[in-house]
Amino acid sequence: MTFSALQRPASLVEEVSRRLAHTARQRASSGNRRLPPERKLAEMLGVSRTVVREATKRLELQGLLEVRHGIGIQIVDRLHAPLSGSLTLLLPNSKDRLRKLIEVRLIIEPELARLAAERATDADILLLRSHHQRLASAADRDETILADMEFHRAIARASRNEVAMLVLHSLSDLLQDSLTHGYDRVSPETAVRQHAEIMEAIATRDPGAAAKAMLEHIITARQHLGLDPVSKKPRARALAKN
Repeated sequence: MTFSALQRPASLVEEVSRRLAHTARQRASSGNRRLPPERKLAEMLGVSRTVVREATKRLELQGLLEVRHGIGIQIVDRLHAPLSGSLTLLLPNSKDRLRKLIEVRLIIEPELARLAAERATDADILLLRSHHQRLASAADRDETILADMEFHRAIARASRNEVAMLVLHSLSDLLQDSLTHGYDRVSPETAVRQHAEIMEAIATRDPGAAAKAMLEHIITARQHLGLDPVSKKPRARALAKN
C-alpha cells in the first residue's frame, strides 16, 4: 500500500495574503497605488483585523506593500528588496558582489534576449526603441543609468518568462550599482551602440544574433568595470597539467 503526500491546508493568513497580493497587482496595473484601510479590508474579507494586519506585514516584508501610520496601505514595487539586503550581508565586498552579478547576467540575459527575439510583440519592440532613444539622448548620468536599466527590464518582459523577470528585478540595486561604477569609468557611447545591436536582433526575430549581442554587451561591461573573470589558482593549473 502506498500513500500520497498530504496537502497542507493554507492558513487564513496565507489565504488573505494571496488575495491581497492579487488585489494589489490589479490596482497597481490600473494606476491605483492604495489599498483600503485595515478595518475595511477586514470587513470585505470577513476576517479579523489581526489577520489582515499579519497578512499586510507579510506582504510588506516581501516588498509588495508599505504600511505607514497616518497614510495607510500603499502598493509599492520593492520585491527585490529582501534579496538585495541579503546579498549585501552575504557578500560585503562590493567588488566581489559586482563580479558575481556579472556571472549571473552572463548566465541569464543572453537567453532572455534569445527568448525576446522569439516572443516579443510589436508593442515590446516599440518600448525597447523608446528606452534606447532615452539612453542615447540622456542628459546626465542618472538618466543614463535609469534608461539602461529599463532597456534590460523591457527585454526580460518581452521574454515572457515571469520567473526570469523577477530574478532580474531582484538584482536591480546591484545592477544600478554596477552601472554607476561603469559610467564613472567610460562614456555611454559603447552601451548605446551595443543596445542598438541587441534591439535590432530582437526586432528582426534573430534569436542567435540577439543572444550573441547580449553576451558581448555584458562581457564589455565586465571589462569596463575592471572585473576580470576569476581564473584557476596556480596549484589547480599545475594539477591539471599532471
